[in-house]
Amino acid sequence: MLPRVLAAVTAFAATFALAAGPAEAAPALAPAPEYQKASSPRGSDTAHGFASLAGGTTGGRGGKVVSVRTQADLVKYAGAAEPYIIRIAGAITMEPFGAEVEVTSNKTLIGVGASGELVQGGLQLKSGTHNVIIRNLTIRDSYVEGDWDGKTNDFDGIQMDSVHHVWIDHNRFTHLGDGLVDLRKDSDYITVSYNQFDQHNKAFGIGWTPNVVTKVTIDHNWFRGTKQRNPSADNCAYAHLYNNYLSAQVADGDPVWSYGNWARGKTRMVIENSYYRDVQHPHQADASAELVQRGSILRNTTGRHDAWGKAFEPRSFYSYHLDPAAAVPALVSRFSGPQRTIGVDTSLNVPADYPTVQAAVDAVPVGNDGRITLRIAPGTYREQVRIPVTKPQLALLGTGRDRTKSVIVHNTPAAYGGSSGSATVLIAASDVSVRNLTFVNDFDEAAVELKGEQALAMKTTGDRITFTDTSFKGNQDTLMTDSPKLNVISRVYIRDSYIEGDVDFIYGRATTVIDRSLIKALSRGSTTNNGYVTASSTWSGNPYGFLINRSRVVSDAPPQSYHLGRPWHPGGEPQAIGQALFRDTRLPAAVKDAPWTDMSGFSWKDARFAEYRTYGPGASVTDDRPQMSAADAARHEVGDYLAGQDGWAPHKES
Repeated sequence: MLPRVLAAVTAFAATFALAAGPAEAAPALAPAPEYQKASSPRGSDTAHGFASLAGGTTGGRGGKVVSVRTQADLVKYAGAAEPYIIRIAGAITMEPFGAEVEVTSNKTLIGVGASGELVQGGLQLKSGTHNVIIRNLTIRDSYVEGDWDGKTNDFDGIQMDSVHHVWIDHNRFTHLGDGLVDLRKDSDYITVSYNQFDQHNKAFGIGWTPNVVTKVTIDHNWFRGTKQRNPSADNCAYAHLYNNYLSAQVADGDPVWSYGNWARGKTRMVIENSYYRDVQHPHQADASAELVQRGSILRNTTGRHDAWGKAFEPRSFYSYHLDPAAAVPALVSRFSGPQRTIGVDTSLNVPADYPTVQAAVDAVPVGNDGRITLRIAPGTYREQVRIPVTKPQLALLGTGRDRTKSVIVHNTPAAYGGSSGSATVLIAASDVSVRNLTFVNDFDEAAVELKGEQALAMKTTGDRITFTDTSFKGNQDTLMTDSPKLNVISRVYIRDSYIEGDVDFIYGRATTVIDRSLIKALSRGSTTNNGYVTASSTWSGNPYGFLINRSRVVSDAPPQSYHLGRPWHPGGEPQAIGQALFRDTRLPAAVKDAPWTDMSGFSWKDARFAEYRTYGPGASVTDDRPQMSAADAARHEVGDYLAGQDGWAPHKES
């Protein structure tokens, strides 16, 4: 293998790291780059080629997401009238043998990782069906012994009749009853990419019509251990084949019907940079067809190598990336077929496919068992968002150049529904990650009728929640990290983020680490008391409450006018014994020399408040400033707060 080919394979296999830093923080932390998927079709969830034209192929986007593990559920959702994104997790054995599930319009069928399989059956798209994506599935084993020609049992992997806008990508078709894929009867705007066709006679046929209509892109597919139709294309208006790999053709001595690509009837076919190894008749054309071949590599091929006519120019229809023919065997053998990285994270795009963030949340299935990312485009979303406990494993990702570009904002105070009713966003689910977003509650705290009212930008009650490169903006009670009840421990990790407010603006009983972040204590115009940074209500049985670590507190308030915190006992609960540690954090002159204070009759001295190696104009050592010892500090590292019983360690991730 040439070194440059190996380098190309390595580059295409690499993933992109998401780097972030708070724009409001120290200048050394640069704004985050724009978050986008890789542009290569290998990693893209967007159709390319002919399937991308004339409105494109989006499948079930805009519909609900479902996970299926049974034939009955697959039949139900694949045949529904409304759009669905259907995740197939595990193998589904079809009954009766050879059964074909009907797929209707506006559907995405996608295997989860390498697990999604349809065994002893296949899929059928009937006349008029359109806008369908079929990805990352293995469809196998409907072959009936002795029926090599598929004349007795018409058990196709995918059969399409008079359909349009279909994308078939990263699937494996093997050992089936008739055609692995049959594209028939004037079907149009089709792309077939990165699939594996193997152990079969008739791999991929196109046509069954006298009309010259079909426009099809066929790229980066691997045909191995097949005999014919790799593909055969009959009466295609335009057939663009590039970077395909044909190898190990079935060698049964048939002088005619063992072949590679065949342009039949009036087909106009362009073949580019493909690789043929051990193939009879690698590319051939009828006298009435036109076939242009350029840049391909042929090794140990025999028979027909036809090329005549002008065919067409694919780039006059769409742009595409053409890999070197020498790289095709390595690239296609590595990247074709089902991939472990596809289908494990489903993307829901706001507002392109869902008009609001809440609409995207509503599309997530109850009991969600797969990662779903809500990709939130730049814009201001004035809405309240509720992520219920029944919808875990979500990721909220702002796709703008920095976190200020995607903003979720509302203005509800706690007078209307308490903290849960007030919060602009409420995350009750566990295993939720948030990145590159801003959350705001812009309620006017100076309003006469509700002066000084609580108004949350964010409330969490779930466990294992992370915020990275995120902003929280409000006044009183900006950010509440809580748990479902007093003696239940929930954990939250906040990194490279920005939090602002005045009274108790970081509060609750969840174990919460705020790491490498900027905290702004806003002035309320007082010269003596402008507010409190924290109000922890940690359960007495939990040694870990709030850790503000390697961060910076800033303020525009006058000197000696801010408290670091006070102990919150919700409803007078005596077992809510707040714990808060400011560690390796810079403090402003606004912080009082006696920075902790009592609350609702409870003394701060009974709480678990401390500092460790704080610095800056607001840091000092006095009798009213408990300093944690080095021995205790060794048990109050970030990992100690977050590990729990499951060893959760988000601070070690990129």
